[in-house]
Amino acid sequence: MNISSNLLFAQTHEWIKRGDDSLYWVGISNHAQEALGDILFLKLPDIGSCLKQGQACATIESLKAASDIHAPISGVVAEINAAATENPERINTQPYDVWLFKIKADDEATSNLELASLMPGKQYESGLNN
Repeated sequence: MNISSNLLFAQTHEWIKRGDDSLYWVGISNHAQEALGDILFLKLPDIGSCLKQGQACATIESLKAASDIHAPISGVVAEINAAATENPERINTQPYDVWLFKIKADDEATSNLELASLMPGKQYESGLNN
C-alpha cells in the first residue's frame, strides 16, 4: 500500500498530516489495521479534550483485540470523524483515507518539536520490516 509523503508516523502506529484547515488529522496505519483484523468499534476522544503527545486518547476494537490510539502531538481535539465511528470497517480498506480526529496544536514551536520526533513513511515502513 502506498503511503503519502505528507504523512508522519508514531511508533504506536498512528499517522498524522496537516490538513488544509491548519488542523492535524490523525488515523491509524495499514500495519495497525492489519494487526487488528476486522475492526468493529471505535471510541474517539471528546471534542475539546486536551491531549499530550503519546497519551492514549481513543480505543479501537476488532474481533482479535482492543487497542489504544495515542495522540501523535499535543493539542486540543477540534473535530471527530463521526462517519468513522458509524462505519469503522472502512479503516480496514482505507486506513490512510479514513481520519479519526483532528487536533489543533498547542503552539507552533511545540508542534514542530513533536512532529520532528515522528517518522516519515519510508522510515516507518523500513522499521516494520526489521
